[in-house]
Amino acid sequence: MRVPLLNCDMGESFGNWPLGLDETVMPFVDCANIACGFHASDPDVMRRTVALAASHEVRIGAHPGYPDLAGFGRRSMACSPAEIENLMLYQIGALEAFCRVAGTRVSYIKPHGALYNDMARDPALLRAAVTAVARYDADLPLVTLATADTRVAREIADEQGVALLFETFADRAYDPEGHLMSRRLAGAVHHDAEAIVAQAVKLARGEALVASDGSALELTADTLCVHGDNAESIAAVKAIREAFAALESA
Repeated sequence: MRVPLLNCDMGESFGNWPLGLDETVMPFVDCANIACGFHASDPDVMRRTVALAASHEVRIGAHPGYPDLAGFGRRSMACSPAEIENLMLYQIGALEAFCRVAGTRVSYIKPHGALYNDMARDPALLRAAVTAVARYDADLPLVTLATADTRVAREIADEQGVALLFETFADRAYDPEGHLMSRRLAGAVHHDAEAIVAQAVKLARGEALVASDGSALELTADTLCVHGDNAESIAAVKAIREAFAALESA
């Protein structure tokens, strides 16, 4: 069984304000989505996080978001497709500079927060993101949300020869179409470690989840996002890694 790659959002501290437990979680993940300065991070944090990922031989992904430090990139913005393309290129290039200094490189692109969710609902924005990746380096995969029907996303990516990595979440609830429930809704985020690990294992096995309306929801899981910003989430990441190792050896 090929279990999903574990990815985690990293490098989201800013100046004197620390966020996340990057050093603790880094040894347990395959991929680090490193913030590029628009929704979080700064040049010092970016450089430190790239070096940390490189020291653990973890794949580095650019994690571009809307220019929204105050809202942590979780507020949608009225950006045109051209603006989406440009803000992604700007952020990817900034992270790539630190990767080159560290003797490594950006290996994939994963948009952040509201930009990520908007792309999953608006084909025009997804096409802009795909265009940005294709023009920067068409060999880099783009991480996008695994929904119940991925045909449109696949068609858009195929037009420009960009590979997609479909992402699932162990700690989030889904609507019947496979979109993430808003964090403002009760039950949208799972906090119980056992429930998080159980959902991760289901996704790895290709088993259906239960959507918000009670229906069965099947999702493709190329990569699974885990969070490492508190002690409970770190414990969940470790447990998921152990569960995936058991699946691979079974």
